[in-house]
Formats: sequence, C-alpha cells, structure tokens
Amino acid sequence: MEYRALDVEELRSALVEPSGPVAGLDVVERTGSTNADLSKAALAGAPDRTVLVAELQESGRGRLDRRWTSPFGAGVTVSVLLRPTAVPQARWGWLPLLTGLSLLHTVRELTSVQAALKWPNDLLVGPDGAKCAGLLAEVAAPGAVVLGIGLNVRTTPEQLPEGANATSLLIEGADLRREDVLIAFLRRLLADEARWRAAGGDPDAVGLWDDYRAGCATIGSRVRIEQPGGETNEATAIDVDRDGRLLVRDSVSGDTRAVAAGDVVHLRAIS
Repeated sequence: MEYRALDVEELRSALVEPSGPVAGLDVVERTGSTNADLSKAALAGAPDRTVLVAELQESGRGRLDRRWTSPFGAGVTVSVLLRPTAVPQARWGWLPLLTGLSLLHTVRELTSVQAALKWPNDLLVGPDGAKCAGLLAEVAAPGAVVLGIGLNVRTTPEQLPEGANATSLLIEGADLRREDVLIAFLRRLLADEARWRAAGGDPDAVGLWDDYRAGCATIGSRVRIEQPGGETNEATAIDVDRDGRLLVRDSVSGDTRAVAAGDVVHLRAIS
C-alpha cells in the first residue's frame, strides 16, 4: 500500500488559532519521540496547546518504557502540551483517562468499529479487543503535561509486530484519511480538556467519571497487573474510583485495593 505524508496546511487551517483550538502545530518526518521533543519545548516555554506530529517515531515509549512503533504514514503519532495550572495537580491523573475517552468517542463518531478502553492507557477495537492505540502522559515541566497518543489508522497486518494482539482502524474495516482522524480527535480532546479545566479538574462536574466507567472494558475483567519493578499479581477489576485509580479485588486474599500505576493485561471477562 502506498502512503502519503500528512497535509500540514490542511491541519493548520483546521486546528490552529484563531480558527481552531491549537496554539501551534508542527509535523516532522521522523523523530525519536514526540513526547521527548515536546517536553524539551515545554521547558523552553512553548505555549499551552502546542502540538507535535511525527510521520515516523523511532523511539516512542508506552507504559513501563515499552516501545510503540508505527510505520511511516500509517498511523497518527501526536503529542499535545497542556498547561492546566488552575487544576490541582492531584487531579492531573485524570488527563490520560480523559484523553482515552476523547479518542474512544472520536473513533465511535467516525466509524462503526467496536471500541472500548483498557485502563489506563489503551484503545481496544474489533471483536477480539485488539490494541489499536496507546497513550502516555508525562509531567514535562512545572505546570506542564505532555500527552502522547499513537493510533494505528492505516496500518496493514504485515506491518504489525509479529505475535502482537494489535490491529488498526483499516484492518477493522474503517478506511479513513489520517487528517480527518487527527482533526476530529484534537478538536474533541481540547474541548473535553477545556471543560475539565474550567471545572477545576473535577471529574464529576463534567461527567468524566461516569463516561469513563461506561467505556472501560477493564471493569468486570480478570486482570494481571504488572507494576514498575517487575511485581505482578492477578485480580478482578471492579471499578474506577473518583481519583482515576483502578479498584481491584485480589484473587488470593479477596481484599479490595486501588491501583494508581501499572500495566493491565485482560485475562477473561467475568460473566
């Protein structure tokens, strides 16, 4: 399949102020990591709602420093700099969940593909619940957060990592232009984040808590939780609390606890 570069002028015309919600948008042909590049820009004073897109990201990272790769021209690899200084930092943990929910709504609006979220940072699509997108939020500077999103849009089966439970919108039957996906997603994300910011980060005031729980496939699933340092344990995911933490019931003790960080592997659904 032949791939073409993103139309930068189309993106800027649709998204950059005053016609859109973005302060500035750049597209680079290749980079190590859009999150790392935008974090450096944040330290140098880049404004709130600065966006960086890469056609090819060579050293992208997910949770637990796992790599995220995407062939040239096949996906959307984008990072967004936010400066939600009016929101208490204790509520910033909602930003990756808000971002995932914005992406979920975008995919559902543009396609008929079955889609759901895996706590805290993946978009699952298709009947098998394969991974189609990953998210990573990082504090980049005092008062600044960088959100990184990698979405498989036009990736073919041959381009996916061997043995990975991964897919793309194209594989699942949605033949979309990357520009249309990126424009719709950024408009949705920044509108959702603006409402969250105006509410002081309160997830109840903007319906974020209820909406996330409704879209999260992790709730009600048997899961294996892999935490930094290599510790793993199995549990049943029973809810997400108002701080955005996953509530799980331990398989051995039966105790309920809140998980704030870690990677989750779905084992089987609870009927």
